[in-house]
Amino acid sequence: MPNLSHTLQQRRQKLAKLIDVPAILWSGSINSRNFPANHFPFRASSHFLYFAGLPLPNAAIRIEAGKLQLFMDDPHPSSALWHGEMPTRHQIAQQIGADIAKPLAELESHLEGAATIPAQDAATWTQQSQLLNRWLLPQQPPQGIDLELAKAIISLRLIHDESALAELRQAAAVTVAAHKAGMVATPKAKLEAEVRAAMEGVIMSDNMTTSYNSIVTVHGEVLHNEQYHHPLQPGDLLLADVGAETEMGWAADVTRTWPVSGKFSSTQRDIYDVVLAAHDACIAKICPGVEYGDIHLLAAMVIAEGLVNLGILQGNSQDLVEMDAHALFFPHGIGHLLGLDVHDMEDLGDLAGYEEGRIRSDRFGLGYLRLNRPLHPGMLVTIEPGFYQVPAILNNREVREKYENIVNWQRLSQFADVRGIRIEDDVLVTEVGSEVLTAALPSTASEIEDLSN
Repeated sequence: MPNLSHTLQQRRQKLAKLIDVPAILWSGSINSRNFPANHFPFRASSHFLYFAGLPLPNAAIRIEAGKLQLFMDDPHPSSALWHGEMPTRHQIAQQIGADIAKPLAELESHLEGAATIPAQDAATWTQQSQLLNRWLLPQQPPQGIDLELAKAIISLRLIHDESALAELRQAAAVTVAAHKAGMVATPKAKLEAEVRAAMEGVIMSDNMTTSYNSIVTVHGEVLHNEQYHHPLQPGDLLLADVGAETEMGWAADVTRTWPVSGKFSSTQRDIYDVVLAAHDACIAKICPGVEYGDIHLLAAMVIAEGLVNLGILQGNSQDLVEMDAHALFFPHGIGHLLGLDVHDMEDLGDLAGYEEGRIRSDRFGLGYLRLNRPLHPGMLVTIEPGFYQVPAILNNREVREKYENIVNWQRLSQFADVRGIRIEDDVLVTEVGSEVLTAALPSTASEIEDLSN
């Protein structure tokens, strides 16, 4: 793996070529849970991590002309009793290649003309707003020099360097192992929680954490289900969307769906194969220059055609996609950027995900597309088509009326044992095509059955 200090220096030098103003990035603060000494797990701002390299709480960095200044306080002498000996700011500065290390209080005298990006925790972005004398809010479009900084950082983080890719490969490998452990644990498990524990145990044993709250559920129709109390019954499908995050914050994001009994029913396998066909077709299409939006539409076409072949939808697949009939069962986008965050840089809204000049569609079938850019070598994206029977969609009176003659509702009722299926992999755009970083995890129905038994 490339030397950390050298990698960070290269990133700073690249940033210096893109902006003419100093950049100050805060790491964020530790938040207490119920009482001061009981803390929520700390996660540093990803923009801070990209240039500082270490998850330092209550710290800030100032970057100007490729030079790095670190602002943080030394640990209080009494903290050694509870936390052991901690490195000083000067030791940390040497580790990350900072030119100067100063107490955090001295940051206030280095703010003039500086751009920033708000951290996610309220205490920090409130402090940023007060110190810089302008209102800064996460998820709000940045303005002025802050917008310049955001665009510069996006252009760097969109294309992963070798150090980032090394971390991302580690996260992918541990995630693959976690999913295999989940499949092996399922036959003896009584609750979703037991499978989740087996998967997260693998991640924890590699000294990593999850890159998002795990989804391990027999209710796959709830796209971000974070409940784990449901019993596992024969005939159920278990949808597991679980990813590892390295110590340095780099993420993986993988989904597999497998039968609790170890064998798909005929209807479950029919739908699974439709989703898999979309998954495989999209990955085969990924290469430099291809529009990610076209990848999404390809998934929609394959799913629509598959559902026509199964007798669930009626009509021409292209016409069905144009009228968003596919979105009745595949309402979300085909995927997103992946990097230091599982939905990389979405703290900036659509600024990173959408090519400049593009805005989100208000169409039912396109409104949840998170990424709408041409692909370039070094970008890492997810491909995650799915099929879901979401009651809030399918039982909506206006939806039923609109698609009354499009959906064969009687035929659909024969697939009642398919609540939700998603198949997701992490795909790197290369110079000539793509590389699936999570390819070691099988995806065909037969392979899944073999692992689940």
